[in-house]
Amino acid sequence: MKKYLSLVTFAHTIFAMPFAFIGFFLAVTTTQYHFDWLKLVLMVLCMVFARNSAMAFNRYLDRDIDIQNPRTKQRDIPAGRISPKAALTFVIINCLLFITATWFINRLCFFLSPVALFVVMGYSATKRFTALCHLVLGLGLSLAPIGAYLVVTGQFALTPIFFSLSVLCWVSGFDIIYALQDEDFDRSQNLHSIPAYLGKVNALRLSTFLHVLSAVFIMMPAFETQVGFLYYIGIAFFCAMLVYQHLLVKPNDLSRVNFAFMTTNGIASVVFAVLFLLDRIWIH
Repeated sequence: MKKYLSLVTFAHTIFAMPFAFIGFFLAVTTTQYHFDWLKLVLMVLCMVFARNSAMAFNRYLDRDIDIQNPRTKQRDIPAGRISPKAALTFVIINCLLFITATWFINRLCFFLSPVALFVVMGYSATKRFTALCHLVLGLGLSLAPIGAYLVVTGQFALTPIFFSLSVLCWVSGFDIIYALQDEDFDRSQNLHSIPAYLGKVNALRLSTFLHVLSAVFIMMPAFETQVGFLYYIGIAFFCAMLVYQHLLVKPNDLSRVNFAFMTTNGIASVVFAVLFLLDRIWIH
């Protein structure tokens, strides 16, 4: 179990899961639909199964690249802790579990489940042909709030889409920062990434622009639904953490990239989600 949790870097679930809870409780508190424990559990299971599928498939597909990269050669497949066959089997099992879970939610989620898997797993191949791979990763994680909203309502709405757009820009921006570490390696292997294409300085500028857009989109729900002061505190904190991670990383100093990537973004998502949920309780 520890090996498979390491394979999928389970701790990184902290990025998307809080926004799934946001989408779920946005639906519960702004529509006629009521809270349902079963749907909440199924939503969490879908998040876990989809992410397991995506991350394990990424590790499986990138195994030949990872073994050549000094930063990644100790990952589980290159290091021999998990075989490629076992990793692929893990992917297939989680895909089947994801689709099965959506069957018990509603018809729309079930019909869209292959699309969701295609998006979250498709990211793994994109670095081989486009520098926009960071946006594809952001798109995959951005399915969390709108997907959770669909679990409750079975229909689309504008407000959760704003949260999804915010996640798309936020994740794409911090993935560009994370990819700064592999700029030279990506060029040497003819792999595509924003840092390899634009260089460190311009890549950080694009990351900053995406994070500005993320801040704008996370403010938009306040114009579509009733929010309280805790939501605005959450916005302020989320934006402050975006600024902070850009202060941590410089083109000539990447020593704190991992801290900016994992710690600041993890704290930003969890604290914002908690303040959002408390705000919904306050309003009701």
